[in-house]
Amino acid sequence: MINRCDSNMKILMILSKEFTIDPRVYKEAKSLIDAGHQVTVLMWDRKGESEKESKIEGIRVLRFRNTFSMNILPNDILRNPIWWRNAYTKGLKLFKNGFYFDVVHCHDLDTLQIGIWLKKKLKVKLIYDAHEIFGYMIENSVPKIVSKYSFRMEKRLLKYVDYIITVNEPLHDYFKSISDKPVSIVMNCNKLIIKEYVPTNNKIFIISYIGVLSSNRFFPQIIDKLAEIKDIKFVIAGRLENLDIYKQVEKSAIKYCNVTFLGTIPVNKVIPLTMESDCVLCPLDPSFKSHKVALANKQFDAMVCGKPIICTKGTYPGNLTEKLNCGLIVDYNLDAIKEAVVKLKDNPTLCEEFGRNGLEAAKKKYNWDIQKHIFLQLYKNLNQN
Repeated sequence: MINRCDSNMKILMILSKEFTIDPRVYKEAKSLIDAGHQVTVLMWDRKGESEKESKIEGIRVLRFRNTFSMNILPNDILRNPIWWRNAYTKGLKLFKNGFYFDVVHCHDLDTLQIGIWLKKKLKVKLIYDAHEIFGYMIENSVPKIVSKYSFRMEKRLLKYVDYIITVNEPLHDYFKSISDKPVSIVMNCNKLIIKEYVPTNNKIFIISYIGVLSSNRFFPQIIDKLAEIKDIKFVIAGRLENLDIYKQVEKSAIKYCNVTFLGTIPVNKVIPLTMESDCVLCPLDPSFKSHKVALANKQFDAMVCGKPIICTKGTYPGNLTEKLNCGLIVDYNLDAIKEAVVKLKDNPTLCEEFGRNGLEAAKKKYNWDIQKHIFLQLYKNLNQN
């Protein structure tokens, strides 16, 4: 139970992917550390490529690797129950060995069952941090029966949660409609890094894309399309989630002298790369339900750096971009994206207007200092209840 005589808490965060590439989890954990709390992140290292234990800016990170039985299973859907059971056992062991955590903070639905077991066993508080509407996120990559089950599972598990955190208004409204638990919005904003607009000083126009490499974001075809534009450089940093597409991007990029593929980059490299860019790409398929309601981290990256963004119509990032007048909103096709890049390249004044608008919005609302205050206040309230 939470020690009400001590404002400093111990928190166990549970995450089903690599900690170093998830900016939301890092910012939340670091904010708690800076506020005097202790945080351990227990994560699923699906590829087994990182250290089993490390310390990152005061955050203890423990990585659980696939067992032999997990590796012989054909997919992560079947591996999930084994991950849950092993993570639960690891959490109990941490508690028994002296890390008497007060709160289990579960990131996304594929960790929530672990948190519920720990809550029931140890009588601790449970936070559900929903980065997405999970069923929407997976519905285009799994059998329909699986995505439908995830909606039912989430609704059933939410009754054990003490608090829900999510990322924007549409998700807030969704969780309020399926649960009576308190819900707060903590957006994936970044820290402000500049106070005033700073124009780039690039000899050629640099477009950056940092994010998931997938066919619904036009990879690898977008490389061939943008490489046709004279006097530009296209810089790509993407996560290895689909090995086939990742390899195709590598193969396509090396064909062109004006395309650079950096592979996967750590969180602390995202803002410097964005700052060096002249514009940011955010091409999302509007037919995906998740894209209609979900945030895109790269939008907030662009805003704090004062860079224009190119988004697709009918998506949440597209709607926000239009509202804030901080970039171009285009149809979901390669020709429209190419035309937008050319338009920005040929119009520095428009780039500056969009960049200034985005930065001003970041300074007023969309920055981590504001979101951090909301986040830490939530923990303070939890400690007092």
